[in-house]
Amino acid sequence: MRTTLNLNDDLVRDAQKITRLTQKTAVVHAGLKALIAREAARQLAEMGGSDQRAKAGPRRRRATPQG
Repeated sequence: MRTTLNLNDDLVRDAQKITRLTQKTAVVHAGLKALIAREAARQLAEMGGSDQRAKAGPRRRRATPQG
């Protein structure tokens, strides 16, 4: 989707410096992905185990050292 955005030059420059992404489009995509991940985690934490029917998933077991 092509969209025109008014971006704060200082924020974009700082984001490019931190992420080492050179293209503004890549910086915006990374920012959107980070925002989505943060909000999804916040919403999940907000639920706080509210699904009474949920069952715990299988746990990984560490391989025991042989010796």
